[in-house]
Amino acid sequence: MLQNAWFSSLVLWGETYAVNLAWSLAVLVMHMLITRFALPRIEKGVGQSKLKAPASKKAQHTIRLITSVLTISLLLIVWGIDFGGLLVISTSLITLTGVALFATWSLLSSVTSYFVLLFHTSFRRGNFIRVIDGDNYIEGYIADVNLFNTRLITDDRETVVYPNNLILTRPTIINPRSRWRVIGKTADRFPGEDAE
Repeated sequence: MLQNAWFSSLVLWGETYAVNLAWSLAVLVMHMLITRFALPRIEKGVGQSKLKAPASKKAQHTIRLITSVLTISLLLIVWGIDFGGLLVISTSLITLTGVALFATWSLLSSVTSYFVLLFHTSFRRGNFIRVIDGDNYIEGYIADVNLFNTRLITDDRETVVYPNNLILTRPTIINPRSRWRVIGKTADRFPGEDAE
């Protein structure tokens, strides 16, 4: 008798929330498809860019985190959770934390640039690049691409950490024909002048 009552209440609950259950199933299937097809493409892109294994793991963890947060958010919306007040509080806390800890506007753009650099074949590990920033420049070999910055090794064996978003927004010469002096002013250089 108790089992029949439990089963009938379960069936009644299923009939009441059939639309929510169908949408929840669709969201979960979408989550599984995205993680099943996005992660192998990231691994393939990282493999082609000759970056280190930690770069691949960081990208996989970031993709998993983003898809999980979106999936949980969609499930909460399907089941009728109101995000109005929660959204205001969470964005305010994230903004304050971002300003307090990092004090830079380019944090999110550096993370976005990280994914662009992962799939851009010109920015492979070992390529020599020259980044021109106004009258200044810096050049070196790409040693590693991290979530927020790219590590360059100069000819003098110095390590330069350069933000990812600046590499994408500044003119960058990949494998230039002649090398300059690693760091300096472009106004000192004239066309055809050999490297010192």
